[in-house]
Amino acid sequence: MVLADLPASATAQDAAVVRVLSYNIRSLRDDRQALARVIRACAPDVVCVQEAPRFFRWRKAAAWLARETGLVHTTGGATATGPMLLTSLRAHVERTEDILLPRVPGLHRRGLATAVLRFGGHRGAGDIRLGVVSCHLSLAAAERYDQAGMVLDHLAALDVPYAVLAGDINDVPDGPAFQRLAGPLRDGWAVGPWGSEFTYSPGRPRRRIDALFATEGVEILGCGVPAGLPGVTDADLKAASDHLPVLAALRLPRPEPDPR
Repeated sequence: MVLADLPASATAQDAAVVRVLSYNIRSLRDDRQALARVIRACAPDVVCVQEAPRFFRWRKAAAWLARETGLVHTTGGATATGPMLLTSLRAHVERTEDILLPRVPGLHRRGLATAVLRFGGHRGAGDIRLGVVSCHLSLAAAERYDQAGMVLDHLAALDVPYAVLAGDINDVPDGPAFQRLAGPLRDGWAVGPWGSEFTYSPGRPRRRIDALFATEGVEILGCGVPAGLPGVTDADLKAASDHLPVLAALRLPRPEPDPR
């Protein structure tokens, strides 16, 4: 079955449509060319990466991925212990911050790649501001639950009209950490299911542990694994990483101008 494509990126007088991809790329240890083909076919404006290269020559690896996908390395990588953001030239970067979460002895330290992006004005209208956070939560349940609360705090601190959180949650939808995020946020697949649901593992996907969440006001036009999307083959999805990606199209209504 060929899956109908999501709405294309667009900017209009009343709103902008932004395509956001979330992808755990396992430090580029799998088929890099397949990975690049999948990302290009998804035509994202923003890519929330997890497990970006973070050791020897990690900046060179991040630059390679950006170049091969026609995107820009915006922030993150080793500086966020794995989460990273790539953006298209359509996104104007207002500010970025890489955040290290508290270390738990004996466990891998986690971090966040965050940015505030602007999507261009249209015929005199102002830019639309979108906050983005890429995360990869802990494998340990107690730490994962605590980190979910920290992520929500950092997302709120971006102080923007709209925000998106995407990443490898390492929890299923009825799990405590996932539910902690889905309480104040809107789960993309639950609101606008599109494509396939399960993200792990590519050979026999049975669990949805990767997700995209959005704040109120963001219209989720569709969200899910792009299995069947033109240009995205099953062979490439299986070869690119040990996770499947999550793609969403989001409509951001233009805020009313301040009358003051």
